[in-house]
Amino acid sequence: MNKHIAVIRGDGIGPEIVNEALKVLDKVAELFGHTFRYTDVDMGGCAIDKWGDPLPERELAKCLSSDSVLLGAVGGTKWNDVPGHLRPEKGLLRLRAGMGVYSNNRPAKIWPQLSDASPLKKSIVDQGIDFIIVRELIGGIYFGTHKTEGDTATDVLQYSKKEIERIGRIGFETAQKRQKKLCSVEKSNVLDSSRLWKKVMHRLAEEYPDVALSDMLVDNCAMQIVKNPAQFDVIVTENMFGDILSDEASMITGSIGMIPSSSLGVTGCGLYEPIHGSAPDIAGQDKANPIGTILSAAMMLRFSFDMALEADVIENAVSAYLDQGFRTADIMSEGMTMVGCRQCGDLIVKNIRKG
Repeated sequence: MNKHIAVIRGDGIGPEIVNEALKVLDKVAELFGHTFRYTDVDMGGCAIDKWGDPLPERELAKCLSSDSVLLGAVGGTKWNDVPGHLRPEKGLLRLRAGMGVYSNNRPAKIWPQLSDASPLKKSIVDQGIDFIIVRELIGGIYFGTHKTEGDTATDVLQYSKKEIERIGRIGFETAQKRQKKLCSVEKSNVLDSSRLWKKVMHRLAEEYPDVALSDMLVDNCAMQIVKNPAQFDVIVTENMFGDILSDEASMITGSIGMIPSSSLGVTGCGLYEPIHGSAPDIAGQDKANPIGTILSAAMMLRFSFDMALEADVIENAVSAYLDQGFRTADIMSEGMTMVGCRQCGDLIVKNIRKG
């Protein structure tokens, strides 16, 4: 199979972690007889430095003409003083909107080899951590009107019935493939947008009688994720709440460096990226954990390319690597062998095999 992948290396540790993911994809291509063609795309701070724009239209066009997009990370303190409309993160928002990827799916699953790395009590971890946050990605306060007038700043949070329905369906359909439990998270005791969200979700529930729907206020959800994460199967929520909750969920699994994500819309062309940032403090030092990016590549194979077996092979290689006792600095523990970013990628590649 021949697939065209747009590659956004980005800023900070982005180029390092993407390089390791490409090693893994190349090994999979060799093993299964596929061809993966890569096109580099400038986005983020590096695009500002090169083009004066966090995502020029011609770079966006490269993404739209690809079969899927693999992203490392963008941003960093270097660009803190650029005008707001030119911040590196604006490139990411423009990319998501341009691709029409409205559903961001972030798994929170603890690898058994890393159970000791969770900051939660062992009695909580032993109950199991395995849920998915389905986050609406191209609406809400991040995409509303932003303005500053004198000493007053305003950001508009807005959702339509249509926007809530389409992400709600993703939540229900995801739950149907898992444990058939869906928790809708909002702030309906305060926000009109959340009251509409709750109303639409309950109407949708009538179409999915096999899924048990529950409601939870976002502040309570933040507490429950650390108190009793085993209660969750699928969480569906709006953009900003999902952004915050998914970062919290990633940390209870041991490291934000382990968590991949997929962003999908109406087509099979998806955006795949680790959920962590660009970590400029360790950029270029061979300290980054590339596993979140490698697992994001596995999600790309599974959800955009229908290569479930190939995705399983990558995930099994990561598990074997952890079984062998290798760890990057972010998940290092007593008795383990510390490795750098490049060696981590090399060791995972060595564990890639059929059967």
